[in-house]
Amino acid sequence: MYRHFFKRIIDFMLSLSGLVILSPVFLAIALAIKLDSPGPVIFKQRRVGKDKQLFDIYKFRTMRIDTPKELPTHLLADPDAYITRVGKFLRRTSLDELPQLVNILKGDMAVIGPRPALWNQDDLIAERDKYGANAVRPGLTGWAQINGRDELEIAVKAKLDGYYIARQGLLMDMRCFFGTIISVVKSDGVLEGGPTIEDEEVKGE
Repeated sequence: MYRHFFKRIIDFMLSLSGLVILSPVFLAIALAIKLDSPGPVIFKQRRVGKDKQLFDIYKFRTMRIDTPKELPTHLLADPDAYITRVGKFLRRTSLDELPQLVNILKGDMAVIGPRPALWNQDDLIAERDKYGANAVRPGLTGWAQINGRDELEIAVKAKLDGYYIARQGLLMDMRCFFGTIISVVKSDGVLEGGPTIEDEEVKGE
């Protein structure tokens, strides 16, 4: 009942409340991005959603607009050369993820769940298939994010996603939610350009 009904209601209410309460923060970040570098404020990228349906994920732009297209950050020769000054702060604090509240409101994502894979991350998608992790809405944060995040190998990340899937429920989601707050404060697992970084942004990200 929780997974199929109440979770969606909670996600909708949390995302709507977050968008209203954090609107001044959104405006401040948007202004900082525009003053720091040319280009759009919001970055869109194709990601894998529930049942492998593709959707556009939203983020605050953290990289220059001349960043190579459709190339994960970890495959760039020098990722730091593309990340803007404001972008470094946004990534370190995870504030670049805030626009995904819109994705949650729309129903593309949940607050808690496996992080959505890039459309071309075939290895991660295949690993997640083993655990049924592609059959749920991806999340803003999840069990893997508070247990290693960018530092995790793909097989380990998928296994952690499977651990979450097997234990889905209100208690598990609360553990992920409060664990995320602690991880963000401590900047745990943030590894720019590392060999197993999950995503991230491609054009302008």
